[in-house]
Amino acid sequence: MANSTNKMPALFVGHGSPMNAIEDNDFTRNWAKIAREIPKPEAILAISAHWYTTGSRITDEAYPKMVYDMYGFPEELYRVVYKAKGSPELAHLTKELIKKTVKIDNSWGYDHGTWSVLSKMYPEADIPVYQLSVDSNASAETHFQIGQEISSLRNLIYTKEQRTRIKCGFSRCLHVNNVLFSFCRKGY
Repeated sequence: MANSTNKMPALFVGHGSPMNAIEDNDFTRNWAKIAREIPKPEAILAISAHWYTTGSRITDEAYPKMVYDMYGFPEELYRVVYKAKGSPELAHLTKELIKKTVKIDNSWGYDHGTWSVLSKMYPEADIPVYQLSVDSNASAETHFQIGQEISSLRNLIYTKEQRTRIKCGFSRCLHVNNVLFSFCRKGY
């Protein structure tokens, strides 16, 4: 039986400048440190304010594309490729957990709010990632309700020898300039 000690942390990370994807600084070193200190997730659900849609949308591609949704930066930044595969199975489970209508939409992929952070936290890109949009028409209460509805994705089910991936998740959300880490025993 899963309990609170078997839940993946939920991270709320402001990516700051997209340049963090190609720089080595306190922010990027701390993102890498956090990744070393928390359990390695089986999948990552990214909720990025860069994917701001009318209605809720979710990606379910096996291999999502890169989205370079920023302009005027050095060419090196546009050459960053984060090749994590998607998670169609978990995308569909997430869609089912959310009570309001959620459309499958693969016109989007990994935007810089997602790949700039994950390329530093998990540079091997060996964890499946899928994205949920932020609904421009939904109230704060509705977004909170969505968070409640998908919270079961954080549960980890352990057996003596292995953990399963059926109900495992890790979420990343919000475009904020101040970084808020709300998770884990260390209280980042």
